[in-house]
Amino acid sequence: MRILLSGISGQLGGELQQKLAPLGDVVGVDRQQLDLAQPDSIRGAIAELQPNLIINSGAYTAVDKAETEADLAQAINGTAPKILAEAALELGASLIHISTDYVFDGTQNTPYLESNRPNPLGVYGRSKLAGEQGIEQVAAASGQLNYLILRTAWVYGVLGKGNFVKTMLRLGAEREEIRVVADQVGTPTWTGDIASAIAQLIPKFCPQNDPPTAPSGIYHFTNSGVASWYDFAVAIFEEARALDFPLKVQNVIPIATVEYPTPARRPAYSVLSGKKIASVLGSAPSHWRQALRSMLAAYRAASFPN
Repeated sequence: MRILLSGISGQLGGELQQKLAPLGDVVGVDRQQLDLAQPDSIRGAIAELQPNLIINSGAYTAVDKAETEADLAQAINGTAPKILAEAALELGASLIHISTDYVFDGTQNTPYLESNRPNPLGVYGRSKLAGEQGIEQVAAASGQLNYLILRTAWVYGVLGKGNFVKTMLRLGAEREEIRVVADQVGTPTWTGDIASAIAQLIPKFCPQNDPPTAPSGIYHFTNSGVASWYDFAVAIFEEARALDFPLKVQNVIPIATVEYPTPARRPAYSVLSGKKIASVLGSAPSHWRQALRSMLAAYRAASFPN
């Protein structure tokens, strides 16, 4: 199987490139080889590489910056997935696309199901929803596209440029006191577990498995459990201290969202239900705290080798 993987310079793409290697010939591409903002670049790369499976882990992820770069966010997150779907259909290839909890408005107080109506609050969420809808339009029109849309949330990992965990570790090494929002609730999710889940899903939904045990459609995947950003920050520092990370922080102060205004509105509650994907994988994902511990151990080993 030839797998075309976009976004390999990102935190999830890099993890996927490692985890998927046993499944076939993984061709990882970054923006230089496949620019998601340029339709011709997308079509050209796919025509050249002729993959059996396309995994789109590339995205415009600057949530606040998207408010002033709506056209770019829409091109990468909204328009590109439909082009990927059309190219996959033409080749007879399968498609896995990564989406987000930000397609929801956060007004629920129970975990969001795949069937719940999206209502994004900002440009980023709207662009990601447009990408989902583009894929589903291609699938509905053809009746033949084999695809999975995998929504996840609060993603962090060892690889890539930055994330909440790395930011907290940096600030924790510089400051004695850190203020963190406590009234936004979700599930921190480690890229290592997302990549492992995708590796398990591929044999279950690709055409080689007939009939598929993971039918085309939308799936939610996060680690299990619930936390606020404040809870997450406190846990990061507790686990990091146990691993001897250099930390100066003494106090983590919970604050309200209104005390930390940002250009983009964020959902107050974006916990995703994992029941559907657990029934396919046969088990529930690990708790977010356990996953955090695993990530920090790997990051510690990479950052401070003996």
